[in-house]
Amino acid sequence: MSIHDILNKTEFSKEDIVQLLKLEGEDEKSLLRHSAKIKEENIGNKVYLRGLIEMSNVCAKDCLYCGIRKSNPIDNRYSLEENEVLNAIKFAYDNRYGSVAIQSGEISSTAFTEKINNIIQGSKELSNGEIGITLSCGEQNESTYQKWFDSGAHRYLLRIESSTKELYNKIHPADENHDFEARIEALKVLKKIGYQVGTGVMIGLPFQTLEHLADDLLFMKNSDIDMCGMGPYIEHKETPLYEFKGGLLPLNERFRLTLKMIAILRIMMPDINIAATTALQTIDKIGREKAIQIGANILMPNITPGKYRDSYALYENKPCTDENADDCKSCIDVRVHLVNHEVGYGNWGDSKHYGKKQQNS
Repeated sequence: MSIHDILNKTEFSKEDIVQLLKLEGEDEKSLLRHSAKIKEENIGNKVYLRGLIEMSNVCAKDCLYCGIRKSNPIDNRYSLEENEVLNAIKFAYDNRYGSVAIQSGEISSTAFTEKINNIIQGSKELSNGEIGITLSCGEQNESTYQKWFDSGAHRYLLRIESSTKELYNKIHPADENHDFEARIEALKVLKKIGYQVGTGVMIGLPFQTLEHLADDLLFMKNSDIDMCGMGPYIEHKETPLYEFKGGLLPLNERFRLTLKMIAILRIMMPDINIAATTALQTIDKIGREKAIQIGANILMPNITPGKYRDSYALYENKPCTDENADDCKSCIDVRVHLVNHEVGYGNWGDSKHYGKKQQNS
């Protein structure tokens, strides 16, 4: 079947997606042009901001790919104080970012739950309820998710990293703290509570095939997600998966494959929010802008206090660690205009997909 025949279909099969992921040359360009057109028709050329606050690199998990895994000998474990997080949120509010995303290592404790809750409530107070709140704080119990939702958090990103149980188990320790079914259940609970729910995967992992990636896209479609954050796998030398470095796709191929994943997801789910992740910029200086051009519509400028940024090293060669929030702010418009888009300042930029579901419920 030709690429044009596939792109004209209303639903993609697994085989269709694999074929699209294999595209090269002019056919690959056709895919990216088509996804850009779908994006323009469904969500326009606005890019919405999520001021990213990397709140803590303390984590109870030991994921085999992650630089802040519990077993890694990191000299500088840190956890921002509530006032430091609120100061960053005030910066985002004062600069009309519209929303913030609070990200941390995965910890489950009463103290952590209350800390996040205080931050959510404090952010609403300092912004007169105007700042949007996305959380990415890992697996929690239902009462914790509900508490945060009731306090004003309205989006939650919980990346699955791989929707194939066999691969998931290869990139996580085999113990009850890294349970595939628990991850899936957490996504279902978040949706039930009423969050705009996001997930995502790494692209170019050891042991990963195009069939796995096709299943990931179908998983997102079948899960009816509202937003997605996915990016290229970038290895970290202090992780168990680093020993498989020699068998990985070259970085530029991981980058191209990520763009194709974003493009296909945009075609499959035309009105969800898709983030242009920082990992893209690690490979290509304008990687995030290229993702925006072909399907992404969310940008996450880092507003973490500068002295902590080197310590939140999920992977190596992370960009912008030598900058502060003001540096990031100064280049946002330039970068977005580079690809003929504009920033939707002062706007939550909620998922249109989520909005339609709410209207129909």
